[in-house]
Amino acid sequence: MKAGIVLFPGINRERDMAIALRRASGRVARMIWHQETDLAGLDLVVLPGGFSYGDYLRCGAMAAHSPIMRAVRAFAAAGGHVLGVCNGFQILIEAGMLPGALLRNAGLRFLARDCHLRVERADTAFTRLYQKGVVFRAPMAHGDGNYFADAETLDRLEGEGLVAFRYATPAGELTPEANPNGSARAIAGIFSPNLRILGLMPHPEDLVDPLLGGEDGMPLFAGLAGAFAA
Repeated sequence: MKAGIVLFPGINRERDMAIALRRASGRVARMIWHQETDLAGLDLVVLPGGFSYGDYLRCGAMAAHSPIMRAVRAFAAAGGHVLGVCNGFQILIEAGMLPGALLRNAGLRFLARDCHLRVERADTAFTRLYQKGVVFRAPMAHGDGNYFADAETLDRLEGEGLVAFRYATPAGELTPEANPNGSARAIAGIFSPNLRILGLMPHPEDLVDPLLGGEDGMPLFAGLAGAFAA
């Protein structure tokens, strides 16, 4: 798998992402500065977490207008796979590549803690090594992770099977306590209609090694690597 990680000013999770991708694929991901526009030869483009442009204006709003994002849109339109995690998810929404909005957390506080995610769909390149309904642990670190969309959009996401993950208890139950940022319908991540773009708030790349506290996130990256093994 040939992957590229986009670097915006203020991004700080690119090395975590690079470690996860290298462990999964054995390849070193290409680091791409946000003013570049060449994505030739890549299977996957990753928008990592952090605080692009200091999260001024709205989280991800300024990064969404960086030169690289025109290339990312074209890459996705041509069938490329795109992964946006945390700030990357915010950028994808601000760029109009995924629907909805990410608002301030329900408690108006930055959340830095583990959460549990329930897999809602397991037939995509991102989730192919999980089973539908399985629950895995992932760290969260965000102040604006409260997923919001109007009822029509939420119903469409549900009806088209585009909800990727939900916040849940370790047993897979949907409770207010398991959804600490208050996301609508406990949504933690969503797919594009063609299932080639995934945006999610928690950080699976931070659990890919026993030395980091577990390997719950590794199936996501290993699944991608396997999908592009050829």
